[in-house]
Amino acid sequence: MTGAGQGAVAEVFDHAARQRRAALVGYLPAGYPSVAGAAEAMLTMVDAGADLVEVGLPYSDPLMDGPVIQRAVDAALHAGTTTADVLRTVERLRNHGAVALVMSYWNPVERYGVERFARDLQAAGGAGVITPDLIPDEGGPWLAAARARDLATVFLVAPSSTDARLAATAAACRGFVYAASTMGVTGARAQVGSAARDLVARTRAVTDLPVGVGLGVSTRDQAAEVASFADGVIVGSALVRTLLDADGDEPAGRRALATLTASLAAGVRTR
Repeated sequence: MTGAGQGAVAEVFDHAARQRRAALVGYLPAGYPSVAGAAEAMLTMVDAGADLVEVGLPYSDPLMDGPVIQRAVDAALHAGTTTADVLRTVERLRNHGAVALVMSYWNPVERYGVERFARDLQAAGGAGVITPDLIPDEGGPWLAAARARDLATVFLVAPSSTDARLAATAAACRGFVYAASTMGVTGARAQVGSAARDLVARTRAVTDLPVGVGLGVSTRDQAAEVASFADGVIVGSALVRTLLDADGDEPAGRRALATLTASLAAGVRTR
């Protein structure tokens, strides 16, 4: 079983690098289509080739999420999904031998309690947290709590980030740096943002951490394209859509999820 904490994230990327490929990072929200169903879907994704799982913490005001993720998150919230459910999902993944990060807007973490969240996530076997709407300048309490618990702290950089902002953000990251390939909300796109390659190069100039690219990847060819210049390929909306399209048929959703994940996993292995 892979180790816990930020070291587990490093191990995932090191393992992929030794295989001369990018890591595949898959996102699904906890609680959709049900708490148990979401956990099973994430395990399906891991078994089909995902190296790292982003467990989405459902939030009522997901400003960066596109319509696909918003729909699933809204359903999870209406079904009563809680932060405790998210942590139980992380524990289920950990018990399966998977490495899981929580993807969360800052408000739910702050409301839960920063120190408490870090403690409970560590206890669940989580590797860290991706905080898309938190910047390091305002993340002092979280950085301190995460460091004390050996949790990865993953912040986002974007094509609009200045060189100074890139350097400051990367310096606060542990595990990897999340490079948003396009400006705007999440969602599968016909083409990966053209600025992604340049953003990865600029980020690598200021850090030795792996750089993962997200926002827009939905096909094997796109995964292969991003894998040719990034250390990680992050996929969210396309995976969530497989569950939405199943319209409550959880086994059918998992079958479709497994097929897409396997295709993406083959993509990151294309040289």
